[in-house]
Amino acid sequence: MTGKQIIQSAAIFGAIAVGIGAFGAHGLKAVLEETGRIETFETAVKYHFYHSLGLFLIGILALLKPDCKGLSFSAICMILGILIFSGSLYILSLTGITWLGAITPLGGVAFILGWMGIFRAATKN
Repeated sequence: MTGKQIIQSAAIFGAIAVGIGAFGAHGLKAVLEETGRIETFETAVKYHFYHSLGLFLIGILALLKPDCKGLSFSAICMILGILIFSGSLYILSLTGITWLGAITPLGGVAFILGWMGIFRAATKN
């Protein structure tokens, strides 16, 4: 992924995080209260948004260091983390399908790999 593509991805994921967060706070509040999943949903939104910002910073670094291939790995890991971690928590919150909780840690591992990829890229470059 190029720096431009990473920043574009971050912008899309950030916009989606804001939209989902607002929809959850207003349109889904009653459903989430009824199922007792407000906290789970909020965790999904927080991690989604934090890692969208992380993705944005990776994009900036990739623009500054276009030859640093490790940043592309980190960006992909952040995207997978958002999709798996936050995505599974969103679905769990809305459907009550509890086995999705077993998938969520895989997204967390992707986040960790993404951050460690940044460390490795900074060490190598």
